[in-house]
Amino acid sequence: QVQLVESGGGLVQAGGSLRLSCAASGRTFSNYDMGWFRQAPGKEREFVAAINWIGSSTYYATSVKGRFTIFRDNAKNTLYLQMNSLKPDDTALYYCAARPTYYSGSYYYRSDYDYWGQGTQVTVSS
Repeated sequence: QVQLVESGGGLVQAGGSLRLSCAASGRTFSNYDMGWFRQAPGKEREFVAAINWIGSSTYYATSVKGRFTIFRDNAKNTLYLQMNSLKPDDTALYYCAARPTYYSGSYYYRSDYDYWGQGTQVTVSS
């Protein structure tokens, strides 16, 4: 089992930037594809971005493409989400998630992932 701990959230003005981190432990980090999801109050948890085990393939929700960048450092067992040009609509609790790299499903749904962190809050003021 892999344990995930997010950090880096906070309060930022619209147009600002934040970098989220997700530290993994317990299993070999490079054996997992990784994703970021977010959940705003009263809304469903939604896909934000995903990356394959080696970082050669990335996937983004339309709403964040061009503003957010997902990347990973397997030597540090850490996943990142660089968020630029933040908007009030980006306000949410952000979760990282992991699934074994041998899984052949999509990257876009909660059910595609086996392990989740507790989340880090991002608040964007207008």
